[in-house]
Amino acid sequence: MIVLGSANMDIVVRTERAPHAGETLLGHDYALYPGGKGANQAVAARRAGAEVRFIGCLGRDSYGDKLYQTLAAEGIDAKAIIRTAIPTGVAIITVEGTGENRIIVIPGANHALTPADLPETFPSGTILLAQLEIPIPVVLAAAAANRAAGGTTILNVSPVAGVDPATLAALRDAADILLVNEAEASCLLASDHLASPEAAAIDLAADRRAAIVTLGAAGVVWAANNATSVVPGHLPCHPVTVIDTTGCGDAFAGAFAAAIERGAPIQSAVAFGNAAGALAATRHGAQPAMPRADEIAALLEP
Repeated sequence: MIVLGSANMDIVVRTERAPHAGETLLGHDYALYPGGKGANQAVAARRAGAEVRFIGCLGRDSYGDKLYQTLAAEGIDAKAIIRTAIPTGVAIITVEGTGENRIIVIPGANHALTPADLPETFPSGTILLAQLEIPIPVVLAAAAANRAAGGTTILNVSPVAGVDPATLAALRDAADILLVNEAEASCLLASDHLASPEAAAIDLAADRRAAIVTLGAAGVVWAANNATSVVPGHLPCHPVTVIDTTGCGDAFAGAFAAAIERGAPIQSAVAFGNAAGALAATRHGAQPAMPRADEIAALLEP
């Protein structure tokens, strides 16, 4: 599997609630965690049992060194990572007492990645997992190259704010499997209000293998295209004690992609990802919270 995406150092601040405009609050504590949607998903996929190669860009600084070492320590192939003089990306994350978070990302080196940094060819049958915290032309170029090689591209269309309609259409066309939340589904469908998440998943699954719409505490819906019909499904969220929702979506994406790589059908892969996301919510941080395959399997046991 190839995971293409961002790597950031997360600066996590814990406070009872986020401040209002012009307000100053005292926080409980802060910590540094390795993060970035791409790196998070790479770690999630690796811990879920996949062999992972990560493609991204880091600065030649202490944060970049730490992130590189962290990925390598997970057993991820990090040789394709580009290093640049631009500082490594960071994310400022406020975690409230409820576990909900607010995130500001400063892309830094992530935005130095170009299509020229991609492999000349993708191995046949590659599972490619990508997001949008790197330049979109890189994502589109990778998806096109992977499709030409007979691979499957899982596209987590996030973050989506500020992406123009033409580019959203291109991203939708590039994906074999779409993975979005409700807000991202609304943007892809150019709709302020979804008729229902199930209807959105069915619409987004047209002309591709599947579409998954995550619903946070309400679980997840999906639609799988079996060539003769589009079959929808829904799973509730696992009841867990929420500590920190940072990285839950990335845990879902990485575990889902790992299940797809080993040949699981869409419904089973969604269940695997859903359990991984729930487990991540019970732990602090992003990458440190990513569960391992045996933990996910244990949660799924009847």
